[in-house]
Amino acid sequence: MSRTKSSIRNFIFTIVSNFSAIVIGLISQKLFIEILGIEYMGINGLFTNIISLLGIVEMGVGTAIIYSLYGPLENDDRDIVSALMNFYKKTYNIIAFVVLLLGICITPFVQFFIKEVNVGINIKFVFIMFIIDIVCSYLLSYKRSILYADQKNYIINIVHIVYLVVMNFLQITCLYITKNYYVYLVIKIIMRISENIIISLVVNNKYSYLKKKNNSRLDKKIEKEIIKKVKSLFFHKIGGFVTNSTDNLIISKFLGLAVVGLYSNYYLIISSVTNLFGQAISAITPSIGHLLVLSDKKKNYEVFCRIRFANFWIATFSGTSILVLIQIFVQLWLGSEYVLPSVVIYVLVFNYFQKMMRNSYSAFKDAAGIFYEDRYVPILEAVLNIIFSIILVQLVGLCGVFIGTIISGLVLWCYSYPKLVYNKLFNRNYKKYIIETVKYILLFIMISVFTYILSLSINTMITSVLEKFFINMLICMVVPNSIIYFFFRKNDVFKYFANTFKSFLTNKIKL
Repeated sequence: MSRTKSSIRNFIFTIVSNFSAIVIGLISQKLFIEILGIEYMGINGLFTNIISLLGIVEMGVGTAIIYSLYGPLENDDRDIVSALMNFYKKTYNIIAFVVLLLGICITPFVQFFIKEVNVGINIKFVFIMFIIDIVCSYLLSYKRSILYADQKNYIINIVHIVYLVVMNFLQITCLYITKNYYVYLVIKIIMRISENIIISLVVNNKYSYLKKKNNSRLDKKIEKEIIKKVKSLFFHKIGGFVTNSTDNLIISKFLGLAVVGLYSNYYLIISSVTNLFGQAISAITPSIGHLLVLSDKKKNYEVFCRIRFANFWIATFSGTSILVLIQIFVQLWLGSEYVLPSVVIYVLVFNYFQKMMRNSYSAFKDAAGIFYEDRYVPILEAVLNIIFSIILVQLVGLCGVFIGTIISGLVLWCYSYPKLVYNKLFNRNYKKYIIETVKYILLFIMISVFTYILSLSINTMITSVLEKFFINMLICMVVPNSIIYFFFRKNDVFKYFANTFKSFLTNKIKL
């Protein structure tokens, strides 16, 4: 199967998988809040963030291994693949043990991050259950890497959807009967183990040679390269986890668990949309990895422009839709008492857009194995994020946390992407990078503001919240997509996607 077909298949399965996850997550969260209350949701969000920080211990081993698998899988070198997977297994077992120890060590201090506790549970015991969940996730999850590197993400997505459906059904049913949060967490742990076992069995079946006892060691050169990348990725992991996992910590510390609970509802929606569309771009990273091995800089830049345009279209359409629909949706979903101020939404939407637009650059950067060159950049981003978020949350409240995240993201936009992707991979100059980047940002602002103002104007004539939602949904489907079509209809990149879509429908896609 060609790289294009593999990418499209992974894209479709990723979209279907994540859309299903959104629906399941929304239903589950609504019922969770109705049964246990908003503060329990705040605990869920807070502990999820703290546990994510423990993921720093992983140090980027998974990413480095996946990058190392591209070549051997392309060449069907089973000995190297087996050696890499053995190395991965041993490393992840060590990581699971270290995470367990660290989690136990920080358990006595978790209440430091909570302004006040008004729930009748043992906070420390709940945190230990979160630790057990992440430790279990490391024990068999390493086998996912070969499916990802071999462009078979769709298998992971199928298993994950079944996992989500069964887990959420069991959790909500047990919550409804018992009202017991501990039972809810036990089910999560059991289902996590079950999902990893199923994926492990699938991998053993598809790559039967991995079941054979193989004690061969990695070639010293490959091992040295992996260790070098892991050292570099460690800084990326620290930066990424701190940047993405400290929001709830800061909100909980300065504004309280109830605010964390309110934000968690918006976070679920925005992160669901991010996964729905963002992972669709990530799904083609393995294809990019193979492309960079086989093609020249001119071809690589041509493909990059196509992916970046697709990324922009997705980010603009989805970002505008969030801006226009999220407040009305929360009213319908949970009630008007769970709605955040509009100014917070404006900041969240712009933060969403700039993070989404990273995907095209990150896909090429990760696929090319560029980790060492900017290893200190994520640390700088993380430090700036914490400093600005803590200062601004005390000055302007909740939206200050996300303004801090936006400011810290400028480090990547002003250094890593222009120098290490645009210049290094494509031999393009900084001036063109600035022009193209600013063009996309301004166009997004124009499209989103115009669509938002139009929706507000029409909403003044409608009283029903449900009618407003469906009319705004129609506006989001038509207006931003029409404007993008108008601007890019004669562009070669747009024509490429139009022709690719036609070819896919007629099953004529070729290399």
